[in-house]
Amino acid sequence: QVQLVESGGGLVQAGGSLRISCAASGSISSINVMDWYRQAPGKQRELVAAITRGGTENYADSVKGRFTISKDNTKNTVYLQMNSLKPEDTAVYYCHVNVYIAGMWNNYWGQGTQVTVSS
Repeated sequence: QVQLVESGGGLVQAGGSLRISCAASGSISSINVMDWYRQAPGKQRELVAAITRGGTENYADSVKGRFTISKDNTKNTVYLQMNSLKPEDTAVYYCHVNVYIAGMWNNYWGQGTQVTVSS
C-alpha cells in the first residue's frame, strides 16, 4: 500500500506563486513516474506535468514556462512550482504516482489540494 500526502495549496492573487508537494510512503520498490493532474469545476481532470524516473519532464501547453515539476528521490516527493499564476489555473490539484510494489506496477492518487487564483 502507498500513501500520498499533498500539501501547499491555497489562495493566491493572479501573478503570484505557489509550490505544492506530494510525499509518497509505503513499501515502494521503484517509482516509474510522478505527475500532477488538476480538475476545475465542471471540467475533466487533465495532466499538468509529469516527471519520469530518469528525470524527463513533460508539461501541458497551458503551463509551459510557468510551472516546474521536480522531485526528491531520497524523500519520494514530487513538487510543482507554479509561477505567474492565472485565474484559469484554479483547480484541485492531484498527485499521481506509478510505483512498483508487491511485484507489480500500481497507480495511486493523492487526496487533492485546492489552488485558487484570484483576479
